[in-house]
Amino acid sequence: MSNSHTSADVILIGAGIMSATLGSLLKELAPDWNITIFEKLNKPAVESSNEWNNAGTGHSALCELNYTPEQPDGSLDISKAVNINEQFQVTKQFWSYLVDSKQISNPDDFIMPIPHMSLVHGEDNVAFLKKRFETLSNNPLFQGMEFSDDPEKLKEWIPLIMKDRTVDQPIAATKIDSGTDVNFGALTRKLLDHLKSKDVRINYNHTVDDIKRTEDGAWEVKVRNYEDDTLEYHTAKFVFIGAGGGALPLLQKTGIPESKHIGGFPVSGLFMVCNNPEIIKQHHAKVYGKAAVGAPPMSVPHLDTRYIENQKSLLFGPFAGFSPKFLKTGSNMDLISSVKPNNVFTMLAAGAKNIPLTKYLIGQLMLSKEQRIKELQEFIPDAKSEDWDTVVAGQRVQVIKDTDASGKGTLQFGTELINAADGSVAALLGASPGASTAVPIMLDVFKRCFPQYLEEWEPKLKEMIPSYGISLVENPELVQEVHVSTNRALGLDESSLQTAE
Repeated sequence: MSNSHTSADVILIGAGIMSATLGSLLKELAPDWNITIFEKLNKPAVESSNEWNNAGTGHSALCELNYTPEQPDGSLDISKAVNINEQFQVTKQFWSYLVDSKQISNPDDFIMPIPHMSLVHGEDNVAFLKKRFETLSNNPLFQGMEFSDDPEKLKEWIPLIMKDRTVDQPIAATKIDSGTDVNFGALTRKLLDHLKSKDVRINYNHTVDDIKRTEDGAWEVKVRNYEDDTLEYHTAKFVFIGAGGGALPLLQKTGIPESKHIGGFPVSGLFMVCNNPEIIKQHHAKVYGKAAVGAPPMSVPHLDTRYIENQKSLLFGPFAGFSPKFLKTGSNMDLISSVKPNNVFTMLAAGAKNIPLTKYLIGQLMLSKEQRIKELQEFIPDAKSEDWDTVVAGQRVQVIKDTDASGKGTLQFGTELINAADGSVAALLGASPGASTAVPIMLDVFKRCFPQYLEEWEPKLKEMIPSYGISLVENPELVQEVHVSTNRALGLDESSLQTAE
């Protein structure tokens, strides 16, 4: 087994949407920098970024009810929804720039217009949804949202869901046509092809075994090359760990103080996929319901029109579950080996706090296909088992950390950027809304890790992201401009909206 030594300006670990986004931004901002990507699998976007492993929702908080929690005084806190929507608008601007500058083509391979809807039953839930609609409608980012509690109107919007439904309690929905379905797998592959054409070295079948600090402050990455069965050592001034569920163990290997007292809680999932073209034709929306009591936010049930391999599909789920693996292709030892002396108490505290959640996940795991079909029948009353297959979704690792607000071992739902104080290494942990907010996450990486370049990069950043440094919410005219320009570039304008066949 021979050893080789090379150096780069930037090393990106993981060939998913995060590394692809960071690499694409850096190649625009610093075209001369030498970038190398390592991926342990034999192709890109196999884990969390893969189109079968996530919901494909361009998360913009148009339909996800958990982003607008009700406060004790009855008002709604919409700050998270507004923030996530704005972040998705930023991400879409960068995609539009890449399409307009002919660096990627055929945006309909990765993004399609799909109405986003929320659907609720029961008097209290209908009142909540109406209040949510009224609160969000005043915001420029949510313009065009409609509300209806008329079953006849809902039959027009969602014929498959309303067919043969006994309406014995109040029912209501909101609908907004500016939603999207995003194939993050296809997008990742496009971005990486584009990077390859710009001399970025992408190494598949390369596993990062270790990350160590060198005497001069750079990072040495020890890599196992499975293609040649060799060990390689690569040094870089900056390392980004964008390895999805595999990011936490690699962050721990860096030994930076910021990596201490952090753990991971793995959550697995399943989707039901419709195999009957006649049923697929009858639905054209992403319809989100309300999560069951005790369910984690990523388990909100939804019935989604998806475009995968340019074909219209229909998915229902996710059914959450528990697996000790941190990646679908990971090991059953992942959870145990992530427990270190510095995070053992954090992990134990999280375990004690989340017994109900663990019970819920294990219960979900034990469901039979018939029980899952019964849950599907809440959405499609006459759903039949033979029309639906089961697909294993991606593995998610939620961050566990100690917080001032909630104490030791708090489970975080969302994405978390961890970086060394000197900005020489950064890792992205967590899950949803992740991919939809990839560009703002990378802008955060720049602020934390490359502050010395921000002034120099600002003109280019403004060219790529017209709203860079400006609050969209406070500038309704800019919101309108961004909607028009991104819809045109990405083929999402009103005229291209398709309706259910």
